[in-house]
Amino acid sequence: MSRFTGKKAVVTGGTHGMGLAIVKALLAEGAEVVLTGRNERTLEAARSELKGQAAHVVRSDAASMADIAALAEFAGEALGRVDHLFVNHGIAEFAELAEVTEASWDRHFDVNTKGVFFTVQALAPLIEDHGSIVFTTVANDVVFPGLSAYSASKEAMRALAHVLAAELLPRRIRVNSVAPGFIKTPTMGVPGLTEEQRREFERQGDETTPLKRNGTVEEVAAAALFLAGEATFTTNVELAVDGGFAQGLVASH
Repeated sequence: MSRFTGKKAVVTGGTHGMGLAIVKALLAEGAEVVLTGRNERTLEAARSELKGQAAHVVRSDAASMADIAALAEFAGEALGRVDHLFVNHGIAEFAELAEVTEASWDRHFDVNTKGVFFTVQALAPLIEDHGSIVFTTVANDVVFPGLSAYSASKEAMRALAHVLAAELLPRRIRVNSVAPGFIKTPTMGVPGLTEEQRREFERQGDETTPLKRNGTVEEVAAAALFLAGEATFTTNVELAVDGGFAQGLVASH
């Protein structure tokens, strides 16, 4: 029997990249999954790719309180309960100090922080005691110019994870995070990059990551599923999936 046979999961931001890899891994291990996205193209692609499997693809904007409430209602009707919640959604926009606007700042915090908190709040009543929550944060110990709003919102998410781990202790719900470094995805985590910029970002990852390569979405998914299913004596931990990027390692040549 697979680790997640009979388990019910919700994956926000699950229609592409790391989120979709988590969804696929859960389905392969026997789980039933509700996954969300807000881009119609990726929603339709996910519906097509996952057709015939135990997957429910839902359009949901994490910045919308109405959408979050509707997601909780749908998950309750479709799944009945939730064993594992993967809070994976997020946005990233490059802008240096003089270029950051109030609207851009608010977008990051509406999705990456406010949306994260209220998603957990709405779904927490459905989560089984002894269940789990896994956040996707970021390998944020190394600072990149141009990502102030993104980095600040992700640090706030990390702080939320710590507090929620403490608040959910009475229900024995474990709260952990995966912190990806450079991961090879179609957008490299930053939608709107040109193909040249995306290749340059990937090249930087190969050069600066101690293991000398970008990670894969499957490697992030494996870590997320480990925290959700096997790490039964682990809570309030952030697991770096970054090839040593944020650990101060120096690669040998």
